[in-house]
Amino acid sequence: MHLEESEEAALAGEHGEIMQMAYRILAATGGASDAERLIPIRWAHLSGVNYNTIGGAGEEFLRSISSRGAKVRVRTTLNPMGFDADSVERYGLGDEFVSGQASIADSYGAMGVTQSFSCIPYEIFEMPRGEQIAFAESNAAIYANSFAGARTNKESAFSALASAITGKSPYSDLRREGEGATSNVTVRMSAKEPDELTYGMLGYFAGREAGGASSVDISGVSASAMDRRQCKAMCGGMGTSGTCAKFRFVEEGDRDARGSGGGSPETVEFDDDAARKVRDELDTAENGDVIALGSPQLGLWEMSDLLERLRGRSFKKRCMVFCPRAVKEQARKLDYVRGLERAGCEVLADCCTCLSPLLGSDKVDAVTTNSIKGAFYMNNASGVGVDLKPLAKILEDETE
Repeated sequence: MHLEESEEAALAGEHGEIMQMAYRILAATGGASDAERLIPIRWAHLSGVNYNTIGGAGEEFLRSISSRGAKVRVRTTLNPMGFDADSVERYGLGDEFVSGQASIADSYGAMGVTQSFSCIPYEIFEMPRGEQIAFAESNAAIYANSFAGARTNKESAFSALASAITGKSPYSDLRREGEGATSNVTVRMSAKEPDELTYGMLGYFAGREAGGASSVDISGVSASAMDRRQCKAMCGGMGTSGTCAKFRFVEEGDRDARGSGGGSPETVEFDDDAARKVRDELDTAENGDVIALGSPQLGLWEMSDLLERLRGRSFKKRCMVFCPRAVKEQARKLDYVRGLERAGCEVLADCCTCLSPLLGSDKVDAVTTNSIKGAFYMNNASGVGVDLKPLAKILEDETE
């Protein structure tokens, strides 16, 4: 990977230890992804926020670099943390977790990072269409590349932080002009009567079928046929099952849908049977002790839609609704929060369903959710069973 003279100087330590560390990370990730060079970015979005995922070592690292003057050079936003500070005392999380999480937030704040604590930055900030960004949150990276017209690598926690500090990122295939990364497989969507759960399963299936490729083609459906909930579900599902960071919708027989070798990509069918197999893999419990909505977090439209669908009914069991703080404040002004709380919902900002200590195996045996992403992480990382069903079915079964 070619480096400019100033970048070589930073890599050699001429601009300080922290800048040297950041350029080392970018040089390593750029080399691994066959990047030609580094390019400027406009926005970085960081993972590595939840104390449940980075632990004491991560907290100590962030505290160390922030105390030594690390600063971000571009707009930088954050993924969810482990709790809503407004209600943390209700959940018995323990002093170590609470203090460690607070330290992580303070360290990012000292570096100049916007404390958005959201996995859906594309819904609370204006997306820079056609611009280069660096998103570590997998669903947000896929959404940016596939729906929003921006371009990002599928960043790691370290590479996104390095990009925030330097304002640069490796120029790999996902960033190139035009369609960027090519696909070796087309997934044909033929499942009947799809809902948001179906689209989440489609994303999960397509990400796995793509193998190690960075992009995959989807036929049999178009963006205009999907609502916001379905789009987010698809990006969230794809982000859990492989390295894929982009998809594009193609028409049957599209001659531009070419594999990297120049031939037509292999076509794989996503039909009702394929959907059933994905569901069987992730649906591991008959009932949930608690309902969890928000992985990815809910946006304002989804909060409004949920309230409208309830139509005066209330949940028969505890229901946790996760959203960004910016959305929660908007929803509060519009009286959505009060309406949802009257229906038995706990509306939580700054955190989400995935990897949250609020839904750990020490607190619940199983969770009811409509999220493929949430189901994957609860099954595989949190040790919690999952009762997986679409939102309409949750409302039918769990409200009165």
